[in-house]
Order: sequence, then C-alpha cells, then structure tokens
Amino acid sequence: MADGTKDTKSSNQMWGGRFASGPDAIMEEINASIGFDKKLFAQDIRGSIAHATMLAHQGIISVDDKDKIVHGLSTILSEIESGNFEFSRQLEDIHMNIEARLAALIGQAAGRLHTARSRNDQVALDFRLWVKEELQKTEAMLTNLIAAFLDRAEEHAESVMPGFTHLQTAQPVTFGHHCMAYVEMFGRDRSRVRHAIEHLDESPIGAAALAGTGYPIDRHMTAKALGFREPTRNSIDTVSDRDFAIEFLSIAAICGMHLSRLAEEIVIWSTPQFGFVRLSDAFSTGSSIMPQKKNPDAAELVRAKTGRINGSLIALLTIMKGLPLAYSKDMQEDKEQVFDAAESLELAIAAMTGMVRDMTVNTQRMKAAAGSGYSTATDLADWLVREAGLPFRDAHHVTGRAVALAESKGCDLAEVPLADLQSINPAITGKVYDVLTVEASVASRKSFGGTAPSEVRKQIAFWRARN
Repeated sequence: MADGTKDTKSSNQMWGGRFASGPDAIMEEINASIGFDKKLFAQDIRGSIAHATMLAHQGIISVDDKDKIVHGLSTILSEIESGNFEFSRQLEDIHMNIEARLAALIGQAAGRLHTARSRNDQVALDFRLWVKEELQKTEAMLTNLIAAFLDRAEEHAESVMPGFTHLQTAQPVTFGHHCMAYVEMFGRDRSRVRHAIEHLDESPIGAAALAGTGYPIDRHMTAKALGFREPTRNSIDTVSDRDFAIEFLSIAAICGMHLSRLAEEIVIWSTPQFGFVRLSDAFSTGSSIMPQKKNPDAAELVRAKTGRINGSLIALLTIMKGLPLAYSKDMQEDKEQVFDAAESLELAIAAMTGMVRDMTVNTQRMKAAAGSGYSTATDLADWLVREAGLPFRDAHHVTGRAVALAESKGCDLAEVPLADLQSINPAITGKVYDVLTVEASVASRKSFGGTAPSEVRKQIAFWRARN
C-alpha cells in the first residue's frame, strides 16, 4: 500500500486460495506423503519390530527398551487397524506419524528405535515388503484366472469357432484352443511375477542413509525375520533403487495388455453381429435410453484400466531416469503410481476371472461362423499336396481358383460340385469333401500345440499339472 502497510490479502493471493499462509503451506502440501504412504503402516511396523529385536539381540539397545518398543508398535498397529489412529500432515509421512505416537505411548525408549537406520532404508524396506506382498497376491489371482480358462477349455475342447488373422476368418479352430492361448499368456505373466519376487527378495534395512552404519548390526538377522532371502549388498544402491517398483509396473503393464486384448475380444464377441458369447448380468449394464441394450461394461473398463497402468509405468520411469545416486525426494512420487496400478490390476484380473467363468458360449453361432469365409481353403491345398502330389505353391493356386469359383456360385467350398472342382484340376476326387468340413479341419491339426481336440486336451493336462 502507498503508506507502506503490508496488504496481507494481496500478498496471499499470489500463492493461490488454497495456500492462505504463503510458502509454508505450499511446502507442507508438496512435502507431505501421509495421504498415500499410510498404506504402508503394517510394513513399517513389521520392519520396526524386526529392527528393534535385532538391536536388542546385538546389545545396541536394552531388552527392556525393545520390549517397550514392540508393545508400543503392536498397540499402534491395533489402533490403525481399528480406525482409531489420527494421522497428521504436519508429521509428513507414515514413519514420523508412527514414531511420534510411539513416543507418546512409551516415552524415551521410542527414541532408541531409530538407532542404526535412516528414513531412506526404512521407506525402501516398507515399499519392498508391500510390493512383494502385492506380487504374491497377483500370482494367486493369475492362478485363479488360468484355472477359469482351463475349465472353459476343457468344456469346449471340441467346440469349433473361426480363427482370425487381421480380424478376418482364417482357419477353423476350437474355442478350447483359443482359451488355451490366454492360458499361455497369463502363464508367462505369472512367471514374470515369480521372477520379480526373486529379484526383490533382499532386505534394505541396515543400509541407513546411504553408507551403512558403524553400529554392530546383524542385517542377515533382520532379513530372515522379514522373510527376505538375504540383505542387499550395496548401501548406495539400496536406498536409491526402485527397480523392483518399475519391474512390478512393467509386469502389470504386460499383464494389463493381455487382459485388454481379451476384453476387446469379449466386447466384439458379445455384439449381436458376432453373438459368440453372452455375459452374465453381473458383468453387464443396460442403457439409460435403449431398453434392448446389454453393454459389456466390465470388459470395457478392464480395457481402460490398462491405460492407467501404462501411465503409471511411464511416470515412474520418467521420475527415476535423471536422478543421481543416492536418494532424492523425487522418489516420494513412486508410491502413488504403484498403488494405483496395483489396484487397477487387481480389479481387472478379478473382473476378467468372473467374466470367463460366467459367460455363456454360443457354440452353434461359433460353428456357423467357423465355416464362413472359405476357412477350409488351406485344408483343400493340403489335400492336393498329400493326395494329388502337387507342390504346395501349385496347390495354393488351384485352391485360389476353387475359392473364386465358390464365390461366383455363392456357396461354400464343400458345396461346389465335384465336376466343377475337377475342371480346375482333374486330380481332385470325391474324397476331398472329407477335409472340407470345419470338424475335419480342426481334427487334422494334430501337430504339437495345434487346435485338434486331442492336442488341446494334452495341453490342458499339462497346465493342470503345473497350476
């Protein structure tokens, strides 16, 4: 103001309406992570109990202080689980919230808990534990999804459907064989999950801020207590590593892609134009204006969740790509991405498992579609090679002429008169009609991993033994 008096209202406007108190409010808002990292409370308490137990075992703190710490932490765990714990933004994060409450409960002994550790290795431990548990949950959910597909594959090992390339009818396959394709995909996803668990199965606690500690700690003891294979081997890498989180997001993105492809097929198959499957009411919705509609909303949302998961992966890769060693505050932004992706993946797998188990398969509609588009043309070419001795390229040419003839007559290959086929190549005999049905086509594909029902059942047996 002209008289030199500070205009508080005008000054505060530069910070925006939410930050009425100026830069201090902005710093509190950008620095606090308790809004999301409180999800790590169980892992934080578990890690602190293991750390305190090790400190007492090594004679670094007294057994009496350890007992007070463990009792206090157990009390806090009960308070949080029952909803009676008051989280404070002023205390920034889950670690400081728990530490402050522990001090209020047990007094001076609480201050000994942080001996020989830093928030850097503490958060690395909490996050690893959480991701490990989430991977184990994902592994179990994928096992259930695979089991659902195995059941449907066994049920439909002989149910004929069109196989597609370019979304155009290519060759007949069985619905069981198609289901087993997803078993292979989700089986690889589960293998990636298991490998990721193995990769992160190292305990960070004891790395301290970045250089380790001078206290005579036993990191192997805490690793064992927390269910890790061994401690990490480099303290700098320990506090600056988020590979395990990025690997989780990578796996989630690949699995989400598989789920999205399946969701897209379900959306297509459930249209009246295809009519291959019908979703149960549990995974569909109606239209607000068109009473005849039954929308595959669950499948569409699975498809959309994949975009969120992909975004989380790119976000964390971008956060980490320019950080020098060791810890930087940027890494606080890792957790929301992982938490969101984990929730999206869990929902998507659960929804897809439900859809696969509940959907009704229209085998008659699939069989009718399987014979469209001259899908047995390759069988005719193969017959000409086997029975007439033609080179495959010549057989391919003859078959193309036969398809053109069938198109001109407006009929299927199996309906073209023998005389007309012989006008194209006189070596064709009446036996050719034995291979021009969709059932004969799929039955003949007995190569390992092929669509013949006998091969499908072999693969089902293989997967049931390993699932």
